[in-house]
Amino acid sequence: MPLEDFIKESAGKWMDGDGPESDTVISSRVRLARNLSEIPFPYLMSKEDSEEITKKVNKVLQENSPNEFELVTMRDLSFLARKALVEKHLISPSLADNDNGAAIIRYDEVVSIMVNEEDHLRIQTLFSGQQLEKAWQLCNKIDDILEARLNYAFSEQMGYLTSCPTNVGTGIRVSVMVHLPALIMTGQLNRIFSTISQVGLTVRGLYGEGTQAIGNIYQISNQITLGQTESEIIENLNGVTKQIIEQERAVREVLLKERKAKLCDKIGRSYGIISNAYIISSEEAIQLLSDVRLGVELGLLENINLKMLNELMILIRSAYLQELAGKELSPYERDVRRAEIIRNRFAELDLGGV
Repeated sequence: MPLEDFIKESAGKWMDGDGPESDTVISSRVRLARNLSEIPFPYLMSKEDSEEITKKVNKVLQENSPNEFELVTMRDLSFLARKALVEKHLISPSLADNDNGAAIIRYDEVVSIMVNEEDHLRIQTLFSGQQLEKAWQLCNKIDDILEARLNYAFSEQMGYLTSCPTNVGTGIRVSVMVHLPALIMTGQLNRIFSTISQVGLTVRGLYGEGTQAIGNIYQISNQITLGQTESEIIENLNGVTKQIIEQERAVREVLLKERKAKLCDKIGRSYGIISNAYIISSEEAIQLLSDVRLGVELGLLENINLKMLNELMILIRSAYLQELAGKELSPYERDVRRAEIIRNRFAELDLGGV
């Protein structure tokens, strides 16, 4: 399949919205940082080194799982195609900016391996809902397949060696993407986030480090990779996430009980705008989709599934929108096309009201 078609046509299984706790947890991700011992780390390696790593990793995966993975090299992609992969949560912004980088992506987009980013390898698995253990089991399996054929940089004292000292040890980053509108509405979120930072966790925006939180969506992940096992790190994040879920659900119940008319009015207005607008910006659309998502999660809006809302979060982003159009669009053209895509999706539904 041509690269551009692969980027546009493949749909991530994590968007299905059918995982555990999907009323608050959109997705779970596990990422492992690994380097090869015989080649300089990315900041010091040559273009030839980067090509050698890409070939080695791709060969192992293709021989182990024929026809399951697609190699995507950054230099072969347009600027928009690279950004579209970022918007699909398959690569990082830094990899998108690296001409020597590549990604090896499984066709269901559950597995994505970034090559020559900050480290030689970033092995990522992405699942719907709160499924960190399942994501870890698959990520560990892929890691074992690669480690059996490649020589990893490893120290008996320090563990896996990485470009950044904060990743040394297990090299694992686990994260959950959560939707927390009720805690934001009631002003309780800053207190909660301040507390979780004391237990080795950090909060980032929709696309990870250095990005803003939009649509009431946050990523919560571990900061510590050394001195704890992978299971302990996952258990810690799962425990904290469970507490946040419980608090979000409790506040939602209070809002339903004490401010139902106001809550329904907010959701209903947002649904009315998002489903009928003819011009809409990305930021406004994502915020309105967050309100609609809350209506679905509370059972106030019927016949809208989370899969559609998850897909719209990707479809309406600037780069992906232009990739679908097959050309660059002006800001005005993007706003018009975005509204059209959303209207068409909602028009297909037989909705019950709030």
